[in-house]
Amino acid sequence: MFLTQPLHRMLQQSPDAPLTVYQDRTRTVRASAHRVSCLAGALQALHVAPGDRIAILAHNSDRYHETLLATWWAGAAVVPVNIRWSTQEISFSLRDCDARILFVDDTFAGLVAELDEQPATVVHCGERPTPPGMLAYEDLVEATAPAADVCRGGEDLAGVFYTGGTSGTPKGVMLTHTNMMLSAMGSQVTGRLATPGGRLLHSAPMFHLADLAMWVTQNLVGGCHVILPGFEAGAVLAAIEAHRPTSALLVPTMIQALVDHPGLGTHDLSSMCSIVYGASPIPEPVLKRAMDAFPDVAFSQAYGMTEAAPMATLLTGEDHRAGRRLRSAGRAAAHGEVKVIDPGGNEVPRGTVGEIALRGGHIMRGYWGRPEETAGVLREGWLHTGDGAYMDDDGYLFVVDRLKDMIITGGENVYSAEVENAVAQHPAVAACAVIGLPDEAWGERVHAVLVLREGHTVTADEIRRHTKSLIAGYKAPRSVEFTDALPLSPAGKILKRELRAPHWRHSDRSVH
Repeated sequence: MFLTQPLHRMLQQSPDAPLTVYQDRTRTVRASAHRVSCLAGALQALHVAPGDRIAILAHNSDRYHETLLATWWAGAAVVPVNIRWSTQEISFSLRDCDARILFVDDTFAGLVAELDEQPATVVHCGERPTPPGMLAYEDLVEATAPAADVCRGGEDLAGVFYTGGTSGTPKGVMLTHTNMMLSAMGSQVTGRLATPGGRLLHSAPMFHLADLAMWVTQNLVGGCHVILPGFEAGAVLAAIEAHRPTSALLVPTMIQALVDHPGLGTHDLSSMCSIVYGASPIPEPVLKRAMDAFPDVAFSQAYGMTEAAPMATLLTGEDHRAGRRLRSAGRAAAHGEVKVIDPGGNEVPRGTVGEIALRGGHIMRGYWGRPEETAGVLREGWLHTGDGAYMDDDGYLFVVDRLKDMIITGGENVYSAEVENAVAQHPAVAACAVIGLPDEAWGERVHAVLVLREGHTVTADEIRRHTKSLIAGYKAPRSVEFTDALPLSPAGKILKRELRAPHWRHSDRSVH
């Protein structure tokens, strides 16, 4: 299996069908494949070798779609960069994986000069004139002859996907072609997430593996990608009416924005067949409003993680219509196994909370350059997720807590260690603990509990500004409290459960 294979199939069967719709551009399968092969040839002319890493720092576009395919066509591996990261985080990821080439759009072209260490080649894939020192995307496509597909696949590296790290720096998850193809196939078999020959709407960021996984799935079954630069509720509603997509991947905050939008009832949304949501469970009242707003749409909740490429369980459209387990994350998808274990690795009785463990051909190769951390989570063939859950007698998984200190806010993963490392650099902070608190809009919000140095004062706004100067803004604490001391265990570890307890006592679980 290789990730360009679906393009060859579409080229054989429906070459003149539209493949991408972006702004005022519609490109057919034939046109897109030609551009992909030319861009791949340009990468090879720039001495990209099999397995080299090609990074993309850009908003959604048809050129993002082409760059993904061209990278694999040339035999290299993609590194989709989080567009919400700080300059320091971007620099770290590019340096960590030794990215050979960086693609940037108009939004991020000016940031390149601020990077600690620039890749050898920067390609401008925006709409404005290409800045000095960069190569122009369209020039590369137009000036290069088509190259043959290298057809690397199977266990070859397909990409390095960075996720938050408990050590305070992002970790690069190595996924193979088989990992990503198998996850897409199993998810489609389990939940029919994409409509064969249909149209997938991209408003969630394409750098995020959840949206990218749906992109792979739609490619597998054939169809078209309707691409928006990003999410804005009004623009999404207008795009559904104008371009008639059949499926979309949304995080719960996006769904809430749609059902809250005053123009919801004024658009024709009848083309939609399925909506997949994930990254965090959705509040039931919001889900029910969404199901009322889209009465003919099959809603599916996906639980997974980057390390699982990313799909592990699905709560299918049929499950949603039954309405009995809307707080569940669903059952194991067809391509993998799920079990709930105790600290010794033994499966716990049904209804008992333990750690979620995953096994299958979709599980990552490991963390880039981190063999010890890889060995810590991949044990005896199972991925130990660090997420706590119980399973009912029918195999439905109910996530109740995270064993690692991770916060999911607005669909984005935030590791408390990253935030604590940034907050602690403020000269007024003597000690800090970062936890997730319930939030109606964001699922959870990042909350910092601080002990100040004697004789120092600081405001919550100052802490937020300081944190944002070091890490992405969405990771900065939305709320701050000050205390004289943090609760500690006999071993000197901060007892975060004691900090969380007053805020979660009225909730049936410790995460949203």
